[in-house]
Amino acid sequence: MSGTTSVDHLEQNVTTAAVQLDDQAMADLDKVDPAAGIRGFRNRFRRP
Repeated sequence: MSGTTSVDHLEQNVTTAAVQLDDQAMADLDKVDPAAGIRGFRNRFRRP
């Protein structure tokens, strides 16, 4: 097993995870607990 194969496998996993966390999923998370979602996290650290 070469290093390239491992990296390709990791990239595939990251891509798959990113597709699964699309905007609709993020919106659903925001509905459950806005402060726990990515948007809530970003808003907490947004510069005035």
